[in-house]
Amino acid sequence: MTIRTAVVPLAEIHDLRWSVLRPGLPRPAAAFPEDDRPDTFHLAAYAGPAPAPLACITVFPDPLPDAPHAFRFRGMASAPSARGQGYGAAVLAAATTESTRRGATHLWCNGRAAALPFYASQGFTVSGPPFDIPGIGEHFVLVRGMD
Repeated sequence: MTIRTAVVPLAEIHDLRWSVLRPGLPRPAAAFPEDDRPDTFHLAAYAGPAPAPLACITVFPDPLPDAPHAFRFRGMASAPSARGQGYGAAVLAAATTESTRRGATHLWCNGRAAALPFYASQGFTVSGPPFDIPGIGEHFVLVRGMD
């Protein structure tokens, strides 16, 4: 199966983000302050020509102390039916390509502890101690250079 990725409007990915990352919470819990910034972009991954996204990610410039041109991503989610099939990796690869095109030198996120193996497989390293996001759980800052 071919995985297709595209830069999309927020409305295209919001339901997937909400259902995977904020289940049981009101829909506004899946909205981020960065969503409407002019330098933010949203990506989706699809099964070929299928209209419903199976993975999503939101990316925006957000510098790190040692990387003033870093981009951060939030809201990365894969539909439960698509996990382990490459959709998350595809949307992250598309985010890397688009971020690099826009001048990023690093890509980073606050990743859930449960997702550490995935991020490690994608070349990310832990930067700093774990921290808790109330109501969501343990997270780590994960960083990868764009070389």
